[in-house]
Parts: sequence; structure tokens; C-alpha cells
Amino acid sequence: MLVNGDAAEQPGLIKDTTTQAFRQDVVTESMTQPVLVDFWAPWCGPCKQLTPIIEKAVKDAKGKVKLVKMNIDEHPQIPGQLGIQSIPAVIAFKQGQPIDGFMGAQPESQVKAFIEKLVGPVGPGEAEELIAAAQAAVETGDAAGASELYAGVLELEPENLAAIAGLARLHLDMGDLEGAKGILAMTPEAKAADPAIATVRAAIELAEQAASLGDTAELEAKVAADPKDHQARFDLAVALNARDRREEAVDHLIAIIKADRAWNDDGARKQLLQFFEAWGPMDENSQAGRRKLSTLLFS
Repeated sequence: MLVNGDAAEQPGLIKDTTTQAFRQDVVTESMTQPVLVDFWAPWCGPCKQLTPIIEKAVKDAKGKVKLVKMNIDEHPQIPGQLGIQSIPAVIAFKQGQPIDGFMGAQPESQVKAFIEKLVGPVGPGEAEELIAAAQAAVETGDAAGASELYAGVLELEPENLAAIAGLARLHLDMGDLEGAKGILAMTPEAKAADPAIATVRAAIELAEQAASLGDTAELEAKVAADPKDHQARFDLAVALNARDRREEAVDHLIAIIKADRAWNDDGARKQLLQFFEAWGPMDENSQAGRRKLSTLLFS
């Protein structure tokens, strides 16, 4: 494996080692700063995935940690002594002793977290910087730029939840429901309950609900003609939310709860909670709506 140009700017930061050089490259060097040993083999697919990620994370640490790579096919003695049975395997050495490690290919965020356990904060990684730039682009209305930045994150980390959620939200905001659902489907099943993912999923479900309701004028006329038409008021709340008239949407659902808490199996309160999930806990309408709901339920 060749060390790339960036690594070459920091001499000795990343290197290959041999059985004969292991004591100097790892044991001795780890007396001054931690050394990660990456055990790999040319035939190992996950090793090839991990290599650029761990090299980048080590470079981002700016000298606080070194990386030494050992080809176990060419040098089986050391991994055998350490009980390495599966690769890629990364072992951290400090003060001449192995102190921690992990197995298998890992995303950049987890590799960074592993290094930070050893040396403390090392600053944002490339994926985090791209996400911050994407969020800034969203705030300035540059949807195309934000989309490109989120896509760049997913090239680095295909399972990055912030990028999946951010890109799905962009598609949703542009009215591309199917695109948003397709991107959200990239979420690993084990991470489906992540708050960022759940927020976008709730927003997609609300958009699907609203898509079948049509214009608000007809619904508003129904509610004006019969204030006790809870279904019309409920549908109006969903439609108003789709048009970002959040405060009005909350008030209509609160009105239903106040008039008939049991209507549609407590449907108005459940819908209100879905609004809050879709908007996020820090949204001012979520906070104001929760206060209104609490006052109504507990006063």
C-alpha cells in the first residue's frame, strides 16, 4: 500500500512495517505518542475500505497519533502472537503496550472517535466539515450546493445519518417525495430510530398526507360552515402544515382536542405529536405547541 501525498507531508506519520522493524516502529515509537497498527492483507476487501479512512483520520490528528501497517501474509508472526484472527484489525499501542483496538471496516466518525479516546479532541473531520458547509448552504438558500456537499459526505461515509437526513430533507423541500424516500431508504436498519432520520420520516409522512387534501380554501369553508366538523378541521391542519402555516395547524388540532379529546381515537393529539417530531424539538412552533397541549391536558 502506498502512502499518499498528504501523508508524505508529515514524515513518519504513516508507514509500513515488518516483523524485524515492529519493535522500533511500534513499541519504541509508542513511548512518545500512541501508534495504531493496521493488520491487513492484499486480498481483504474491508481492509481496502478502511485504509483511506484510517489514514485520513490519522492525518487529521496532526501528529498526535501514528499509523503503522502490517501485511499479515508477508509478516504472520506478530499478528499470530497478538491473536489476530480476523482482518482488518487495528490495535492501539501506548507506552509499548497494546491498550485498545477494533476489528472490521469502520466509518470515519467511528475511527475518529477511537483516536480521540487515545489523544483527546482532534478537530472536525472532512465529513463533519462538509456537513457544516451543507447546513450553511441550506441557510443561504443554496439547495444545489447543499445537495452536492451532502453527496460528497455520502461518498466518504455511505451511512452518515446527518447527510442522509439532510439530503432527504432537501428533496422533500423541493417537492420530490419519491426522491426523499429513496434517500431515506439508505439508512441502516439499526439506525432507523435516530432522531434526525425520524424527523425527516415524519415530515415525509405528513407531506404524503397533505398531497391528497388539495387546496385549503375548501377545507376552511367547511370548518367555517360547521366548526364541529372535526375531520375537516383535522385535514385543514395537515394541509396548513404542508404550506408551513404551523401555528395555525397547531391551533386547529388544539381546538379538536379541546372539543373532543377522544375523537378518532385521540387522533388530533397524535397528529400534533407527529408535527412536533417532523419540525424538531427546537422549532419555536414545536415548543409553543407543546405548551398549549400541556396547558390543555394538565390545567
